Amino acid sequence: MNSQYKYAKEKYASIGIDTDAVIKKLRTVPISLHCWQGDDVHGFVSGDSLSGGIQVTGNYPGAARTPAELMADYDFALRLDGGAHKINLHAIYAVFENGEHPDVDELLPRHFAPWVKFAKDRGLGIDFNPTCFSHPKAEKWTLCSPDEEIRKFWVRHCVACIRISEYFASETGVPCVMNIWIPDGMKDVPADRTGPRARYLKSLDEILGCGYDREKVIVTVESKVFGIGLESYTSGSAEFTLGYALSRGITPLMDNGHYHPTEMVSDKISSLLLYSKKLALHVTRPVRWDSDHVVRFDDETKEIAKEIVASGRMDDVIIALDYFDGSINRIAAWVLGLRNFRKALLSAMLTPHETYKKLQDEGKLTELLVRQEELKTFPFSAVWDEYCEECGVPTGTAWFDEIEKYEREVLLKR
Repeated sequence: MNSQYKYAKEKYASIGIDTDAVIKKLRTVPISLHCWQGDDVHGFVSGDSLSGGIQVTGNYPGAARTPAELMADYDFALRLDGGAHKINLHAIYAVFENGEHPDVDELLPRHFAPWVKFAKDRGLGIDFNPTCFSHPKAEKWTLCSPDEEIRKFWVRHCVACIRISEYFASETGVPCVMNIWIPDGMKDVPADRTGPRARYLKSLDEILGCGYDREKVIVTVESKVFGIGLESYTSGSAEFTLGYALSRGITPLMDNGHYHPTEMVSDKISSLLLYSKKLALHVTRPVRWDSDHVVRFDDETKEIAKEIVASGRMDDVIIALDYFDGSINRIAAWVLGLRNFRKALLSAMLTPHETYKKLQDEGKLTELLVRQEELKTFPFSAVWDEYCEECGVPTGTAWFDEIEKYEREVLLKR
């Protein structure tokens, strides 16, 4: 034990925190890392440009072009963060062989066999997402479409994704979170808000009605306030998705970029955990809108982590990252966001929440504020460094040195 960590251990012990126990627990918390940061959400199924309110900016060199390249980059990123992980795939990351090219409503588990092998070889679980965008049949509406043929197409796609999710869970032994998000909405004020939402509800009921193992597949629905070309109306609003999830006994998913600028997901966590057995999060960083910037160790990130830990139900909160930035080294973006959210969890776990709750309940608000402010200068970084050393991952910015080497030797040669 180095002297800095010894001092930090004693300092946190003075407020009732066992740093060794915290480090041990933090190593077990799984964070699901999204594949689409590695290739700017292109995938391997369609050559179509991004659509549906999704846009990636930047042309930094080295984006993955093939499944093998994406898996190699994933490997490199994951080994630079300690702790448990899952990988998060979209349906467009299917791997076709022998000239196959089925449409997305015909995807089968075997189209993801290489990903299963990748995950099993590394002891990872897999999460999954239907891809209801960047497709000719997603130009106007998907699950909300007034065109019954189009609506049924996307229902079939989501049912196919449930079957693939069951396959992931059966093969890895880890439940698969399958998240449904759609880009359906309107640029201008709609004449009919109810119709599209009624069709969305009908579609979701049909998808869930396909029959699936709820122990293996955790279906979630994700809301959005608006997107590019969808500024005035989205069918899958927060009210719709929360109402649907809670009425159907499935899991709500909140992306902290999908709300109005003055809304904070950190403030919503405690409410939803009162009504839902589980809660799923897509952690990102909005800048004025849902721009999916790399997660920083900023106030809202720390507040989200604090609410997860303070709830006492950390095991019921499913954590995934969701951002995509093509303007910087994509692997560095992965690792930075991953390490930053794990730092936020560590910070929250080094907080004496029960003491603070008692002070609040007793009305000792001055003492509460004093203690909260004093904690800000505790030797957090020494505990983080100890965590990294115990996990066998670089401390400080040494991880970036490895990424720069990988960039020179691999990424710039693509």
